[in-house]
Amino acid sequence: MEKARVSLRDIATIPTMKTLDAKKNDSKAEKVASSSDEAPAVSVPAQSVQLDLSKVKIEPLFADDVDFETFSKSDFRVVKVEACEAVPKSKKLLQFTLNDGTDRKRTILSGIHEYYEPEELVGKTCVAITNLPPRKMMGIASEGMLISAVYEYDGREGLNLLMLDDSIPAGAKLY
Repeated sequence: MEKARVSLRDIATIPTMKTLDAKKNDSKAEKVASSSDEAPAVSVPAQSVQLDLSKVKIEPLFADDVDFETFSKSDFRVVKVEACEAVPKSKKLLQFTLNDGTDRKRTILSGIHEYYEPEELVGKTCVAITNLPPRKMMGIASEGMLISAVYEYDGREGLNLLMLDDSIPAGAKLY
């Protein structure tokens, strides 16, 4: 059996996410919909948000180098989102049920509910670190970490969950 070797630059795509002003935009849409006598609006896929790069701030790069042996201990794997739901009594946490290429389902919790609704993530292909020790959050063991890009835009935090091409199989290792 041949191992699939995957490079991040070959597979990264721009994910869909809530706008930074999602609540404000939702209320605007409701006002327009309620004041209009036209036919119901048709749902269309969200387009990528173009950011004014002059308003983007990123964290500084680490000054300390990490030796290759230490880095290579992290197991980055492609995972497929089979289910996703909001964690009860939590405003931030989403609970993911993931196919990691093994026979068992992996549970990972991620504090990204401010940016994504659970139903829009089902079926997506993402990247996770799979060899972190389990960590309990809200009484649920999280078995890894999903990878996201975090930045500041116009004074507010932005986040994009790293999503990959759906043709990459679950369990593929990233190098």
